[in-house]
Amino acid sequence: MKKRKLGNAGPEVSEIGLGCMSLPDDMAAASRIIDAALDAGITYFDTADLYGKGRNEELTGKALGKKRKDVVLATKVGNRWQDGEDGWTWDPSPEHIRKSVHGSLRRLGTDYIDLYQLHGGTSDDDLDAVIDVFDELKNEGLIREYGISSIRPNVFNPFLGQSGAVSVMMQYSLLDRRPEEWFRAIRENGASVVARGPLAKGLLTEESAERAAQSDGFEFYSQAELKEITDAFTRLPGSLHAAALGFILGHGEVSSAVAGASSDRQLEETIRAYRDMPDEETIRAYAALTKSSRYEKHRD
Repeated sequence: MKKRKLGNAGPEVSEIGLGCMSLPDDMAAASRIIDAALDAGITYFDTADLYGKGRNEELTGKALGKKRKDVVLATKVGNRWQDGEDGWTWDPSPEHIRKSVHGSLRRLGTDYIDLYQLHGGTSDDDLDAVIDVFDELKNEGLIREYGISSIRPNVFNPFLGQSGAVSVMMQYSLLDRRPEEWFRAIRENGASVVARGPLAKGLLTEESAERAAQSDGFEFYSQAELKEITDAFTRLPGSLHAAALGFILGHGEVSSAVAGASSDRQLEETIRAYRDMPDEETIRAYAALTKSSRYEKHRD
């Protein structure tokens, strides 16, 4: 599998990353998926302290085991679980971040995190304080690089502009092209895009028609529009799954497309699609059927 550099200063990561949030809460099953990912050449693994109240970090760390040193391990911070409650609150304070990084290190079974990401953010956050503590953690060797996971331009733009962040994780796919407006600015700030949701909840796989029929729409597409577009996809050559990955990786600003997998079969389908990505002309034909949109909120 090919690799790309994460921003100007970050490590190289595999073009397909594994989104660990979808791993089953079973050690044996999770290990099979991670082992298959490693065998396929995937070196980028993404999790968060939020997923399963830290359980996902534990599964990921144990499944990687001795292979941990061979991969780029990313996790996220900023959400605080409430004891005895189902929800969580947003807490980007330096105190919470510094406490949380040690919890993540313990659960992941490692002494450093390759990429530590702010898991969201608002325009009211003290980003300078967040950046300061990330820089401190980097100087202490607890993290190697840092970035942000956000779809809010009024958060990720100032964060990137004021820091040494190497990445911004954003939802990006054939069916959600809003990030494209900001690709140039992200690159000019020395960072790159990590694309999450590349398959749009399965709408960009061979199950597209079934998923469209069962959905209430997706982002700015109504259910009727989804049915129409997924039907149009079937009239194009090649695999929709492969075209979806090729579309994302056709942008040099993207370092990795992070796909989830809750089973060996799902991972195998993504790896096969990656190996069968169509030519640029075919990918352009798929893209021509979709909307080129922009973020309407969180701009100022």
